[in-house]
Amino acid sequence: MKIYLKIIWESFLQAVESLRSNTLRTLLSLLGITIGIFCIITVKSAVDSLQDNIVQGFNKLGSDVIYLDRRPWNEDPGQNYWKYEKRPNTSYQDYQAIHKNVKGAKYSAFIAFTGGRTIKYRSSAISNAFIMGSTEEYASIQDFKLAEGRLFNPIEYANGTNKIVLGSNVYNELFQGISGINKEVKLFGQNYQVIGYLEPEGQNVFNFMDFDNVIWTSFNSVKKYTNVSPNSNTIGRMLVVKAEKGTDMEELKGEVASVIRASRRLRPLEDNNFSMNELSMLTQILEKVFKVLNLAGFVIGIFALVVGMVSVANIMFVSVKERTNIIGIKKALGAKKYVILSEFLIESIILCIIGGILGLLLVFLMLKAISGIAPFGINMSVLNAIIGIGTSILVGIISGIIPASKASSMDPVEAIRH
Repeated sequence: MKIYLKIIWESFLQAVESLRSNTLRTLLSLLGITIGIFCIITVKSAVDSLQDNIVQGFNKLGSDVIYLDRRPWNEDPGQNYWKYEKRPNTSYQDYQAIHKNVKGAKYSAFIAFTGGRTIKYRSSAISNAFIMGSTEEYASIQDFKLAEGRLFNPIEYANGTNKIVLGSNVYNELFQGISGINKEVKLFGQNYQVIGYLEPEGQNVFNFMDFDNVIWTSFNSVKKYTNVSPNSNTIGRMLVVKAEKGTDMEELKGEVASVIRASRRLRPLEDNNFSMNELSMLTQILEKVFKVLNLAGFVIGIFALVVGMVSVANIMFVSVKERTNIIGIKKALGAKKYVILSEFLIESIILCIIGGILGLLLVFLMLKAISGIAPFGINMSVLNAIIGIGTSILVGIISGIIPASKASSMDPVEAIRH
């Protein structure tokens, strides 16, 4: 063990000496390693950060939830457009059928969305407000967190009472620093009481439901002032079914399909006129995209690394030639072949690690600069840093194996005479 530590230390000193005595030549030779690691880790870090932000957005919607819709999520929207366009919209009647008959569902909820309205409080007003009317169970599915106040109670849901919960941006813009809880605002030309507001979700471009800007009320309240019939094109709709703990998602989808088919009176041989979607359908599509992006960064990086390998190998051949006499003396004094081999191989690895560290430093600086302007945070993970160093070590082994083998195979007498 002691001899290996000595070899590593001496190889490290030789690598440092190579840098010190031929700084420009060595750094230029390591440029390929630096650029290669920079390309691979920059792309991988950007893709990983993008993926993490998207997954966080998905997780807020729930991974154990079925979304009933006219169209499947895993097809191109233009593919079979007219087939899906002819399907009926999801409706409150669909929700009622699921709520009453699907045993594997912990919660089910129907949500209607509308816009183009104005909400006012005294002299403050917000135009084109995003209004959401939901049934009672949606609060449990979405797991909303309140900054202040309360959510609707069952009686308020059932009676469609004029009460609302606001997103943090809407609340702050309307009330501008004063408490808005229990204050009355104008919406749909009616007085609504503000009973609470939600905690801010923060800056995430992949928040698929912008609850910071939501005006949330009960479904029965929205339907008093908006046409929510299945044929209406003035609203958006969402029917969600959350699985009971331990329920298999495929079994739940089968149960939901059976109930909806019966509710819509579809004949046994008729195809479903609805689609059941899960977030896993979207993540599978995105994973393919992420793999392509990572592959692109890897291919670009490989070309730079190949150039770097040739350059480092050249440095090592020069190093072997300059130290031929020393190699001969060491072998004459009894140095084993593996000792000489290890000495030069480790030196090559250390040089490549230096190039890799420079590449990681450039990645860190680049990502810091991009994070300041990107709509989502981009960071270099510890795993990606380890991949960068690991790749540098592999390149060092490949680059140094031939020069190290040549050095270890020298005849001591010929080497001393050189």
